[in-house]
Amino acid sequence: MIKTRKIVLCLAGLLLPVAACSGTSASEAPAPNASGQSKVVLLGDSVAAGEALPLTAAFQASGVGFESLAAAGGGNVVGPFSDKNWEQLPGQLATAKPTVVVYQIASYDWGTQAEQQAAYTKLLDTVSGTGAKLAFVSMPPIKADEFYQPHVADLQRTAAVAKTVADGSGGKAVFLDATAVWGPTYQQTRDGKADRSADGIHTCPQGAARFTSWLLPNLTGLLPGFTPAAASTWANTGWSGDKRFKGC
Repeated sequence: MIKTRKIVLCLAGLLLPVAACSGTSASEAPAPNASGQSKVVLLGDSVAAGEALPLTAAFQASGVGFESLAAAGGGNVVGPFSDKNWEQLPGQLATAKPTVVVYQIASYDWGTQAEQQAAYTKLLDTVSGTGAKLAFVSMPPIKADEFYQPHVADLQRTAAVAKTVADGSGGKAVFLDATAVWGPTYQQTRDGKADRSADGIHTCPQGAARFTSWLLPNLTGLLPGFTPAAASTWANTGWSGDKRFKGC
């Protein structure tokens, strides 16, 4: 049996500064979907799948719909496997009817700058076609192994490319720099506790909780009437015992 880890609710650790971003004001925010409830859809790879666990609890506590379309071993929009993702992604988003789509930039987003920009623009156009806003989120820094080492330069470029696409979107997208959460380089422990997996890629419950606490206030300008729930309402609701958290 997997024991649920208790997340220590340290205000100094959870009340992180909201990252500067480009994009929409609250007055430009899209309307709720047909159900009358705002809805956030999360895209990305297995890193995003881990982040989705506390996000599910946090959005539920905040009265906002949430759905994760993140996929382990894929979920990217450029690079390997992305052609398979694109076969289903437009239909998935149309069915989900999101208000906001959050793309956690994937660790598989390999490619040239031109390829990345084309893919991020395609994602923007696809999301905009559903009537939703798009939020690009920079990926956590990784400790690259032999598999990732040839692609480090590509991954380091993704944030700048995504910001360029967001800045040129006319308010249809924002770029959120998550350096405030993860720091500029991979750091496995923080405050004496595991923050990132020992595999150098994924998050641990503490890191995922800190990311959630950072992300929610960054979305207030995109979600009509959205007030993030207090961390005490979602941080210790059982999600931290999920088997996705390994190496913690």
